[in-house]
Amino acid sequence: MRALTYAGPRQLEWRDADEPRIAGDGEAIVRHLAVATCDLDAMIVGGVSPFPAPFTIGHEGVAEVLEVGDGVRTVKPGDRVLVPFQISCGTCGACRAGRTGNCEDVPFAATYGFGFGPENTTWGGFLSDAVRVPFADAMLVPIPDGLAPEIAAGASDNITDAYRTVGPYLAARPGAPVLVCGGASSGSIGLYAVAHAVALGADDVLYVDPDAGRRAIAEGYGARTLDHVPDQLDQRFPITVDAAATTAGLALAAGSLDRDGVCTSTAIYFDPDTIPKLPLLQMYVLASTFVTGRIHARRDAPAVLDLLAAGTLDVAPVTTRTVAFEDAADALLEDYTKLVFTR
Repeated sequence: MRALTYAGPRQLEWRDADEPRIAGDGEAIVRHLAVATCDLDAMIVGGVSPFPAPFTIGHEGVAEVLEVGDGVRTVKPGDRVLVPFQISCGTCGACRAGRTGNCEDVPFAATYGFGFGPENTTWGGFLSDAVRVPFADAMLVPIPDGLAPEIAAGASDNITDAYRTVGPYLAARPGAPVLVCGGASSGSIGLYAVAHAVALGADDVLYVDPDAGRRAIAEGYGARTLDHVPDQLDQRFPITVDAAATTAGLALAAGSLDRDGVCTSTAIYFDPDTIPKLPLLQMYVLASTFVTGRIHARRDAPAVLDLLAAGTLDVAPVTTRTVAFEDAADALLEDYTKLVFTR
């Protein structure tokens, strides 16, 4: 089969690869119908990657089930499914508690699963003709009827990552205003956070990002915007999001919390020297909560798919282009916020 392979900085090649075969009763083989870029993909292709080349890329997508092992009961050939980007067995203590991003039954690095390099993430990448999925009953999420694969594809990771920054907190504090500091890498997660906040009833959403194109998308959702990151704001927010991956963005998100506020950082700070000191005394006095770390994609993806299927959440404005699989290698070298590849 063919697989789109990261061969080095800004080098992408369609290469021949071994076709995946079922090796256990609980596995499935799937063929992706739509694959979305993750914000990390732009960094990987640009050469900012801890994973050595070569490896097949792609870890967000909706697929058709081609084949299942004898023990698989919840999906069958022909079903359309979302494939979360993390490996989760569904039966260990962490998975049963909803901490599916930290499954205890696979090596830690292998929980990343797909599209992140050959060592430990041995399951391949979604930009290929077929992918083997372990723990199919636990991992594969059926797509609601009528939901287009290209709309749902990003729920494997980025759309769901954005959901966890605002969804649970708006449920606890209906109508609460939200601050989103956006812009990390290609910048989709911050915009998805805006989309979730508006869809879930935030009375006021402020989006901070120097990029005019992304600000226009946020304004289209109904958010107020700022074109620079100020030292401080006149307003405090119960819910803030750091999706900027800059010292200034993180400082603003953490420093703008209201009493009992929650700041969630989706950013990855690869260089510890770039991380600012958090205003810990202020956060202590205000009883603030700071959340960082990987998402639990399998746990939260069904809620995101329900929002998409109901039309409550509209993610289409964030997609820069929908591109044919055949053109993926060229498109990934261009500037974009979000690409979706379809066949």
